[in-house]
Amino acid sequence: MKTSRLAIVGFGNVGQGMLQIMRDRSESLAERFGVRFTVVAVNDMRMGSLYHSAGLDYQALLDAATAGDLTTVPAEHYGWSVQTMLEQAEVDTLIEASFTDLNTGEPALSYIRQALRSGKHVVTTNKGPIALAFPELQSLARTNHVHIGYEGTVMSGTPALALGRNLLVAAGIQRIQGILNGTTNFILTRMEAGETYAQALAEAQALGYAEADPTGDVEGYDTAGKVVILSSLVMDVKLSLAEVDRQGITHLTPHDIQQAQREGKRWKLIGTLERVNGKVVARVRPTPVSLQHPLASVSGAMNAITYSTDLLGEVTLIGPGAGRLETGTALINDLLAIHSEIP
Repeated sequence: MKTSRLAIVGFGNVGQGMLQIMRDRSESLAERFGVRFTVVAVNDMRMGSLYHSAGLDYQALLDAATAGDLTTVPAEHYGWSVQTMLEQAEVDTLIEASFTDLNTGEPALSYIRQALRSGKHVVTTNKGPIALAFPELQSLARTNHVHIGYEGTVMSGTPALALGRNLLVAAGIQRIQGILNGTTNFILTRMEAGETYAQALAEAQALGYAEADPTGDVEGYDTAGKVVILSSLVMDVKLSLAEVDRQGITHLTPHDIQQAQREGKRWKLIGTLERVNGKVVARVRPTPVSLQHPLASVSGAMNAITYSTDLLGEVTLIGPGAGRLETGTALINDLLAIHSEIP
């Protein structure tokens, strides 16, 4: 039985979701995959940091997170910075689940670089570093004979990247279209039911789908970041966020929604990548799609992606694009994939 020692940076919903799954399923996962995961270090900018070489108790960590103070959990060391933790803790893999910055990727980008350079695997749900620096990070991983997992950066635990990057390569992907942001899809669904944009946004905020400042979602920045990741990982073309033709949903009115309905269409915020004359063109924009299109039936906070291929035609994957356990599942799946590659 192999053992993998984990350090978690960012212990919000995603990190806690992963730990909750490990608490409940660690024995069955160990039996099936031959690897036992042990969390030895956690660092959260609000709740503190701790390290215990023998491993930290999952339930104790979850209880401490509920109380907002990780330093109540018995450990050997407290207060280490992420940099110190990566230098001094005996760790095999960094779980990077801190906040996303699509402009700089920091501080997550520096944490990931340090981990890879020191010979540690990395699994992340953070869009910033993968959108901005994936080729560099992949090169660092290869140079240092480690792996980097990133499935949770697009559509959470729904394996959109695995499908496009691994399973559809031979089919020849020519176009990718996706509903990649659950907040905007929820708002558009509620507007179709008769609400105004302001009413739908307020409902999304009340349900926790939208932040107090929803700009990243409703103006298309979140979707654009995922389009950039898909371009790099699936289309093998590196794009910057500035190269994505981006438009949000804030200008849509009830009249627009009703006009689309009369035409047998439904508004969706679609992220698109398409090969045109030897180049990959990227855009994010609200689009009235035909009710016969596979993306038209995706409602509420769900996500979906359609790969248009030479050999298989259109292949559509539908699933949750966010959530505590959903994204935690992506982290665990990446961990298992990495350790299947280790002799």
